[in-house]
Parts: sequence; C-alpha cells; structure tokens
Amino acid sequence: MTLPFDLSLTAAAYMAVVLFGAAFVRGYSGFGFSALTVTGAALATNPLHFVGVVLMLEFLITFQQWNGVWRDVDWRRVAALMVGSSVGVPLGLWAITQIPPDAARAVIAVYVLGMCAVLMRGWVLTRPQTLPAHAVVGGVAGLANAVGMGGLPVATYFTAQALGSRVFRATLIAYFALLDGLTVPLMWWHGLITADTLIAMLAALPVVAGGVWLGGRHFLNTDPQDFRRFAIVLLAVLAMLGLVKAVM
Repeated sequence: MTLPFDLSLTAAAYMAVVLFGAAFVRGYSGFGFSALTVTGAALATNPLHFVGVVLMLEFLITFQQWNGVWRDVDWRRVAALMVGSSVGVPLGLWAITQIPPDAARAVIAVYVLGMCAVLMRGWVLTRPQTLPAHAVVGGVAGLANAVGMGGLPVATYFTAQALGSRVFRATLIAYFALLDGLTVPLMWWHGLITADTLIAMLAALPVVAGGVWLGGRHFLNTDPQDFRRFAIVLLAVLAMLGLVKAVM
C-alpha cells in the first residue's frame, strides 16, 4: 500500500504521534497545533507536505468553535488584519515554493525559535494599537501562514494587549477562519494541496479529534499556563532539531 507523500510506515506512525500530541496540546492549552505539527514533520519529511493538512484540520477545529462567539468578534480588527494578510499570504506562498526542502526546514526553524523567544519573554504593549498596526501584523501572519504558522504572531500580538478574554478568543477564531479560507485555495493553486493532502487529512481526523478531546478533558494535574510554557519549550526543541537537520 502506498501511503500519502510516499511516507514509510515508520514515518507515518511518527506523524500520527506528532498529530495526536499537537492536538492534545491544542485541546489542553488552546495553542500550538499547527506549529507543533509542521515543526515535528520537518524531522521526518518535507514539512511543506503537511502545511495543507494542518490548515484544513485547523479550519475544521475553528469551524466547530464558531457557534456562539460571533457576537464578541472585533470585526474592525479582523478586517485590518485581513488587509495585511491578503498581501502576505500570496508573497509567502510564492517565496516558500522557490526554495528546496532543507531551506524550508531552516526558515521554519528560525521563525519558530524567534516566536518562542517572544512568547517566553511576555511582550506587553502599553499603548492602544491602530488599524495600520493591525494590518502590519496581518501581513506578517499571512507570510507565516505559507508554512501553516500564521497563528503565532497574531496570538502573541493579542496577548500583549489588554483584550477581554471573550473578545480575544472570538476575534482569533474569526480571523483564523478567514485566514485559512484565503490560504487553502492559494495553496491549491501553487500545487501544495493534492490528493495526498486530502487523504492524509481524512486519515488524521480521528487522531486529531481524539487528541483535542483528551486535552480538553484536562487529564493532567498541571495548570494550563504552565503546560503552555512546556509546549513552547517543546516547540523550541523541535525547531532546534529541525535546524540541525537542515544544516547537516
């Protein structure tokens, strides 16, 4: 039997573990599914193979969360972010399709390490941010979404501001849905979404659903914020391993 992306049985089993672990982290702390999956994939295969898979899975997860949150969305913020993303996503996809797999591993690793450093430092913005600032962050997120990691800069940006928890969550959900809805068709246009992508996504659905459900049940006796810090450290370790693999 031929597996998607010509994965070996060992690589496929490894990716099932990565997907389950990333989904558990998402269910427990609400953070890191795409970043952990793509960074983990870089150790076993071309990470670009799994970008389309995680974006479609993220879209399904986000769609499930949509009910009951739309009243709390800051639509002006979402619109400004999408203005920037409409420029960033095409540029990011063009750039990532011009480089070989090892260069893609290195780009992903350096980006993830930088975002982990910002997240661990606890960046804070003391002044209200303007719509042009939102658009700039949206552009950065659009560039990053070419490798499935557009959520990290926006989540970091929102965390640094005094947003109410309901507005924070609802606005992220709305923005991610629109961002992924923009990115997936453009990925298909660039040939980054194929029949193998759809097969892998369908095969991963039960694994991811199980991981999110278990994580959401809070089986660990760890505070979610402490677990989030653990997830950031894990993400940084995976990124460093990916960088070493790219260099070697």
